[in-house]
Amino acid sequence: MDNHNNAPSRNAQSGVRSLSRLSLIFLLGTALLLVVTSLASTFMNTPTPIERLDYASRDLAMRLRGPRQPSGDIVIVAVDDFSLNWTGLHWPWPRAYIAQIVDYLNKAGARMVGLDVLLFEPGADPGGDAKLAAAFKDANASVSVMQYFKSVQMEGNVRLESETAKTPLPIYREALTGFGTTAISSDADAITRGMLAYQRTQEGTIYYNWAFELARLYLNASPPSNPTPEGLFFNGRHVPLDGGRLLVNFAGPSGTYPTYSAARVVLGDYSPEIFRDKIVLIGITSDTIPDNYATPFSAQVRTPGVEIVANAADTLINQRYLRVAPPWVNLLLIALATMLAAVFIRSTRPGLIIGLMTAAMLVFAAIYYLVYRGLGYYLPFIAPEAMLFLGTVLPTLEQAVSQEIEKRRVRGLFTRFISPEMVDQLIATQDINSLNKRTNLTVLFSDIRGFTTLSEKLSPEQVVGLLNPYLEAMTAIIYKHGGTVDKYEGDAIMAFFGEPVAHPDHAQRAVRTAIEMLQTLSDLNAHWAQEGRLSERFEIGIGINSGEAFVGLLGSEQRVSYTIIGDNVNLAARIQDLTKVYSWPIIISENTYQLIQDEFEVEFIERTLVRGKTESVNIYKILGPKGASASENIQTLHKE
Repeated sequence: MDNHNNAPSRNAQSGVRSLSRLSLIFLLGTALLLVVTSLASTFMNTPTPIERLDYASRDLAMRLRGPRQPSGDIVIVAVDDFSLNWTGLHWPWPRAYIAQIVDYLNKAGARMVGLDVLLFEPGADPGGDAKLAAAFKDANASVSVMQYFKSVQMEGNVRLESETAKTPLPIYREALTGFGTTAISSDADAITRGMLAYQRTQEGTIYYNWAFELARLYLNASPPSNPTPEGLFFNGRHVPLDGGRLLVNFAGPSGTYPTYSAARVVLGDYSPEIFRDKIVLIGITSDTIPDNYATPFSAQVRTPGVEIVANAADTLINQRYLRVAPPWVNLLLIALATMLAAVFIRSTRPGLIIGLMTAAMLVFAAIYYLVYRGLGYYLPFIAPEAMLFLGTVLPTLEQAVSQEIEKRRVRGLFTRFISPEMVDQLIATQDINSLNKRTNLTVLFSDIRGFTTLSEKLSPEQVVGLLNPYLEAMTAIIYKHGGTVDKYEGDAIMAFFGEPVAHPDHAQRAVRTAIEMLQTLSDLNAHWAQEGRLSERFEIGIGINSGEAFVGLLGSEQRVSYTIIGDNVNLAARIQDLTKVYSWPIIISENTYQLIQDEFEVEFIERTLVRGKTESVNIYKILGPKGASASENIQTLHKE
């Protein structure tokens, strides 16, 4: 039987356990689920729950970083609520009025003017387009926007795709230094974290985002090249992309970049020095015109699209690129987390397991943040953390449930041998696998003298009526002193002290038990005599020996017993037989005498050869506790 194997005991004592099959199933099943989910997010257009949580983790890291000082080279001229109310003009504004803004910025010495306004169709004001185009020509550099989009129609079972590229009017294309797409990309959770870096037509024409045009002209660099969903080349460096998107390294929430009201620019309320040698972006910031987006810094206080472009241009100019780890990194981290969880759950201490798990999760969170902060690199976060948590907690819960089941089994088994209080102490202080051992303990044998002859004079009912109260009273005394009842053999009782709950004074406990058994038997004799149930007194003999013995669970799968075996057990039984020879109720061995001599009065009987032994042993009478009263004196009890 497994109970007889001492290996689990050594593991328990060292604080390490082997993993059960169910723990391995939980551990590997969790890892497999996370791997499948991670792979699914790579091939599915819809983000998985883990991917959504990773988005939130990236946002949290950015918020923990906090707002940083934006580039001092970019300012915004805002079509804000004040401008709309002051001018009284409906949006879109007359092109001539926008031209006034551009003219002012040109005179102020703006390095570049970027207009976030669609110029696909002629303006409503006559001559306005010519004035605005002229203002663009006068600028040091000017950039505006275009749109490219695809549409899908179904005709029966046929899927028809069409594409549309809307560029500025020819008059503007001739005047502008450059233009680009303005596709701001929001994720499935409606948070904008990037913008499409490029869009490719069916014929192969590539349009880049106008943020690249702003950065290209500012840096006097060549246009972007060799675009793929993973990246492109710009300004002599590889620019990482996430599925074709440029991840924007936001400087902060809405209002981080210096922003000036468009109407006040026309009125001349600002010093020209504000705009000198700056990239000046003109765009809508009013909440009444829908061009605001939720960003990692806030989903409630939305950021105008023109400020997102400012963040994107700043990211490109200062090369503050953000990268997302490839899928294989996620798989590697899940594997590492699985191995780490497997190490944690080998401990037998749940508190230590949870502590190690928490520490590991916090350490990885710190690494995640530091790698983001220092390198602009987003590691996978949720899957490794989930693996650490679930891979630790689920097997630990399984372990706790298994231990509780085992504790109940042990409780049911040991309540037959020791008191309920000792059962609780056993479960609290020992691993049940450590019950099989060799150890020093004290064995007590007691037997009713002449009980066989006495029982022949009584009916079976009378025998049971006397024996059951006697055994119940003696058992209670053994339990009281921390002993274990090994077995009953008719009227005989075999008990031992020192296991399964260790007591250094096991020998003293056994002798105290023997003395109290005599006292209680005296009371029982008096009670039975008064009731007229017994004409003769019960007399018992008790033999006690101390020494090493094997103690453990022995038996079959159908029936198991917690018992002791060994020469020292046999010697206790033989000493009990000698109580008849020497007519003394309690006799102990030399081993026990050496342990109890400071507490009890004893008398050496002789050195004798007992049955089953080849060498003689010293035996002693127990006279009573030192300094005891007459009622505790064995001589007194023996005469009663």
